[in-house]
Amino acid sequence: MAEQELAEQERERLKTGPVWWQSGVVYQIYPRSFQDSNGDGVGDIPGIISRLPYLADLGVDAIWISPIYPSPMADFGYDVADYTAIHPLFGTLDDFDRLVEEAHARGLKIILDFVPNHSSQEHPWFKASRSSKDDPKRDWYIWRDPGPDGGPPNNWLSEFGGSGWEYDEASGQYYYHAFLKEQPDLNWRNPDVVKAMHDALRFWMDRGVDGFRIDALWHVIKDAEFRDNPANPDFREGMNPHSALTHIYTGDRPEVMDVIAGFRDLADSYDGDRVLIGEAYLPLHRIAAYYGEDGRGVHLPFNFTLLAAPWNAAELAPLIAAYEAAIPEGGWPNWVLSNHDRPRVVGRLGPDQARVAAMLLLTLRGTPTLYYGDEIGMSQVSIPPERVQDPFEKNVPGLGLGRDGARTPMQWDDGPFAGFSTVEPWLPLADDFTEVNVKREQGQAASMLTLTRALLALRRAHPALSVGLWSPVAAVGDLVAYLRQGEGEAMLVALNLGGDPLSATLPGAVGGGRLLLSTFCDRAEERVGDAIDLRPNEGIVVQLAP
Repeated sequence: MAEQELAEQERERLKTGPVWWQSGVVYQIYPRSFQDSNGDGVGDIPGIISRLPYLADLGVDAIWISPIYPSPMADFGYDVADYTAIHPLFGTLDDFDRLVEEAHARGLKIILDFVPNHSSQEHPWFKASRSSKDDPKRDWYIWRDPGPDGGPPNNWLSEFGGSGWEYDEASGQYYYHAFLKEQPDLNWRNPDVVKAMHDALRFWMDRGVDGFRIDALWHVIKDAEFRDNPANPDFREGMNPHSALTHIYTGDRPEVMDVIAGFRDLADSYDGDRVLIGEAYLPLHRIAAYYGEDGRGVHLPFNFTLLAAPWNAAELAPLIAAYEAAIPEGGWPNWVLSNHDRPRVVGRLGPDQARVAAMLLLTLRGTPTLYYGDEIGMSQVSIPPERVQDPFEKNVPGLGLGRDGARTPMQWDDGPFAGFSTVEPWLPLADDFTEVNVKREQGQAASMLTLTRALLALRRAHPALSVGLWSPVAAVGDLVAYLRQGEGEAMLVALNLGGDPLSATLPGAVGGGRLLLSTFCDRAEERVGDAIDLRPNEGIVVQLAP
């Protein structure tokens, strides 16, 4: 599309203004690890409430909370035993209602995790389904007779290792589980399941929830013919065993769009611009499909490309451009650097480039999701074997797939247990918590926390950074540079992805401008000409002269 047409679209959109989830920043909280209020070593809802002033001061706009529903905790809340209640470990419904009220009073939105693909095996629905082949809820889950050899019905695998089928002695059939055997998959081809899950969404939206992050969305519908998945020709020994197959019949099925359209219709029936964020680990062109026909999909299909992107200009810049090009008209981008399933950004890139990555995340076009603790530079923690909690690591050990290291307690201060709890936490703390913590970094002029706050403040002060157009400027050597334009202003972002100084004359920076922020937090208000100079591991934001 021509640049003139893009600019016209931008002007039309800004006449009505962006909705909150377009201009805002989402902050992900893993509730077990954010703040313990009652001294049991596990975070909880009252703990989150106590930290709302910090979040509001930080400058984020919404908090996404990983599951807090009743659960046996086989997968730490992603095995839901009741979709319309709160696990006592985290508090009560009254606590949750107070969280919503107090968050809203501070201008913060609440996004809940929603887990539609599977329930816990302890959910009353599955207990009924398992009780008899004739039970009315038998078809709420995916049951099949054994294969011709008496084994599983087909070759479908579990994400967490081994077969995706679990044999039930009592009925002589197998049930399917895309994840743990304790997480049986729901049958979304059954209209009663659809209605029950929609009712659960209504329950929370009626309580004021502003949106949902939908877990494992691409898994929700499976092949109606139960065909074997083909072998993956690129699989090699040492890879995740799940990668041995190409999962064309157990994920990203065409019918998933009907499920998504149902979610969207429901969300749109409520006021307040409720947002749906869909988890789908897929190639760019398939991620884009989840915006739906005529924009009837999820508002934000999660874009995970930065989680595994090679950290160099030659690959990063084309990736950004390809994602921008893939988004359908009317779609809105989003970006993620870390989450509860993937290693922390400091663990992947080191503390110096983590600062540059933060500038990238918070200056690209689209909605950023900031993972708790990344704002202070929390590291990936090595978990001793005796402290491992994650069932993924227990089922498939030694391949580096464990997720505990990214889920360790938030580091609030340098006191006992980092201010997270008064007792030993459920996961070990990072060794550097006495140096890397909120209290210490609040008083440092160039800390990671200071940088993050400055970036968030810039986004709020300059609509060009939050909702403006994006266009590439340069990608050479270790340099990635781009423009953000909107509301009559232009911002140049230049990032040095390497450890050597660099200089460049950028065509988009003719005339230069005023340097607003360096990742070192020490160059504000400098005048910048056509040529820019970047120190090793430095990024800058420049407001270009009109």
